[in-house]
Amino acid sequence: MATIVASGLTREFGGVRAVDSVSFEVEDAETFGFLGPNGAGKSTTMMMLTTLLKPTSGRATVAGYDVARRASSVRRHIGYVQQETTVDEYLTGRENLQLQARLSHLGGGSASRIDEMLSVVELEERQHEAVISYSGGMRKRLDIAAGLLHRPDVLFLDEPTVGLDIQTRRKIWDYVRRIHDEYGVCVFLSTHYMEEADRLCDRVAIVDGGRVQVLDSPGSLKAALGDDAIRVGLDSQADPVLEALRSVPGVLGASARAETATVHTRDGASTVPRIFEACARAGVRVLSVSMSGPTLDDVFVRHTGRDLRDGAPLDRRKEHRRLRGLRA
Repeated sequence: MATIVASGLTREFGGVRAVDSVSFEVEDAETFGFLGPNGAGKSTTMMMLTTLLKPTSGRATVAGYDVARRASSVRRHIGYVQQETTVDEYLTGRENLQLQARLSHLGGGSASRIDEMLSVVELEERQHEAVISYSGGMRKRLDIAAGLLHRPDVLFLDEPTVGLDIQTRRKIWDYVRRIHDEYGVCVFLSTHYMEEADRLCDRVAIVDGGRVQVLDSPGSLKAALGDDAIRVGLDSQADPVLEALRSVPGVLGASARAETATVHTRDGASTVPRIFEACARAGVRVLSVSMSGPTLDDVFVRHTGRDLRDGAPLDRRKEHRRLRGLRA
């Protein structure tokens, strides 16, 4: 059964189409990844699904409720953890959750739920300290606990690990896995970290330019590229030799970034010598060769024609102010 259904979901800002006819379904208790660069439309899509923005056109339902017509019902069934930390740093960790419990009208049973959530995110020992003393990772864990406090059917995580170091990021991944496994919550995760999507998500939608470019499990998306990814360092720009590389027998596809060409094939061992021959015929010298399995980064390049890192950096505070000002 689908917990989230989007059909032709579109959002425009002053004539600019930020989300362009997006359609997908997310199943019960699935961890679903929305993967793309800054400005791809991930946050705008999530804001529509969480009723913070109205769609310009199209339709979406969350937990069986239409996001435009039944917004209050949607909000009762979801938890939402934003990119920016929303906890009050002058309250203690426990006081923050007590405030959230009141806002969620939890009543008398809230104390046990607060204890439970503090345990899930491992903040019991720091619960009576002011949040101003917490690290960034601890604040994000408290945000996640607040999002889960009312036991939602769907937990939306909007780039939950952005700005965190890799060790803290991986710790957050552990909490997300635990939440999914123990509570059976449907998790909708937006991210621009390839490894995050690969490790956490049952399925991934790769988004670029406000559109879903491809949707499948990370394993299937990578398998479609081939068993081996061969990265070839050249002594000049790689673009001019792409056609020669694509014509090599056994090559399933090739892409270029600066002086590096990436070739996908089912049989790397037999393809490498042919790559050397193709480059020699094209008058380009090979400086290095490495081989590994394909990654989601390779998938992104294959379906968008560019590297995920090519997306322009986004001033998140400025973008949030812009969205608030344009909100309908």
